[in-house]
Amino acid sequence: MFFRQIYDPVLAEAAYLIGCQRSGEAIIIDPERDVDRYIEAARAEGLRIVAVAETHIHADFLSGARELAERTGCRVYVSGEGGSEWRSRWLSAKRGGGAYDAVELHHDDEFRIGNILFRVVHTPGHTPEHIAYLVTDLGGGADEPMGVLSGDFVFVGDLGRPDLLESAAGVAGVAEPSAHQLHASVKAFLRLPDFLQVWPAHGAGSACGKALGAVPQTTVGYERRFNPALRLADDEARFVADILEGQPEPPLYFGRMKVENREGPRILDELPRPASLSSAASLRAAGADGATILDCRRSSEFRRAHVPGSLSAPFDPQFLHVAGSYVDPEREVMLVAAPPQVEPAVRALIRIGIDRITGWLPPDLLAQDPGLAALPEVDVHGAAARMGGAGVYVLDVRRAAEYAEDRITGSHNIAHTRLAARLDEIPRDGTILVHCRSGARSTVATAFLRARGLDAVNVAGGMLAWQRAGLPHERGAAAPCAPCR
Repeated sequence: MFFRQIYDPVLAEAAYLIGCQRSGEAIIIDPERDVDRYIEAARAEGLRIVAVAETHIHADFLSGARELAERTGCRVYVSGEGGSEWRSRWLSAKRGGGAYDAVELHHDDEFRIGNILFRVVHTPGHTPEHIAYLVTDLGGGADEPMGVLSGDFVFVGDLGRPDLLESAAGVAGVAEPSAHQLHASVKAFLRLPDFLQVWPAHGAGSACGKALGAVPQTTVGYERRFNPALRLADDEARFVADILEGQPEPPLYFGRMKVENREGPRILDELPRPASLSSAASLRAAGADGATILDCRRSSEFRRAHVPGSLSAPFDPQFLHVAGSYVDPEREVMLVAAPPQVEPAVRALIRIGIDRITGWLPPDLLAQDPGLAALPEVDVHGAAARMGGAGVYVLDVRRAAEYAEDRITGSHNIAHTRLAARLDEIPRDGTILVHCRSGARSTVATAFLRARGLDAVNVAGGMLAWQRAGLPHERGAAAPCAPCR
């Protein structure tokens, strides 16, 4: 049996290429949308992709299952569990007419790829339709599975969050029932043998959980002993309370991904190829015509000088959380990025459905623009002096859990990933002092607010600098914040 994890560090997402070397057949589990990577990886091993399978309808990226079926003609395996609301609706919508070669799977169903047996386990909780796959290498003489493709059910050190249908997709009242479903799935998981390997769909940095580990795989036995959520499995009430507490606010694009993956992502065919711009004037003209300028440089560089109206989105592990929360996918996008960053940034953006990437400018040409602006900024002493003045609004863009723990008295909290949906809560008159923990999230939030015409000012150093300066702040439970929406 051939096995390879294909990892995306920007989305912290793991797809899997599993092949039978005897038959030359292979399957891809949970692919992202730029499927050329999987096709080439299989070809390099002398394998042909005959199937693609999903564990669930994803919220954090656009699935590549439909794209892969179009490109290779492979069979599609998706969940048939969980009710009609979250079933894949694109299976009969093949481009040019007709239906895909598709199978909707149910608990205990089995299928084979060459001499590799896959058995389906319904594992609801993260989503109602979620399934996992037990994998047995029959060609190697095994009569028991060697591992489980756990999707967004069990991670290294964590579990898939059960609140996303409510907090991201807007389905009211389902978070707690989903947490109870997750508990039942956990009880079944704990009956599996300790030796079984666990191959999750995400690692550290993913917003599909709150404390994912950074190692690529684990075992049932290790998670039984050391996974904090699994250690609460004998107390359902404590388990439910713990799994719902402290989950990060999901980026705004998560709700869009759930719907587009259910209905069927647009067929891409090939990567966008943005044109290399010859001057900053061209970039500025595109912005004036309505394009979004996405500046991928470091926050410190953006604060010093940028095209007015552009968005700060450093190309780091938070890149898609920012771009997905601030960029309208229907608008053209122009990048400010170093040449080696352009293709990785394009790949990352199309994975969340931002496809209209038409141009890019290297930072050295940007620096020649005489019309650049610095991001307005004030140190913590200056911010403290301005607080309480007429028309001053203090905005904390950290997560709600951070805000509840320690905050500036009189500040208001909206996580930076939810800001675009809650602009109506922010006064348009006066000055907005924006801060986070250290200044990175507040930079992207300040840039976004200024692009929307608000007088936003970044508080340099954020809460860490505020605390070091001994300025007044309060700890403990905060008043309930507005729900994510």
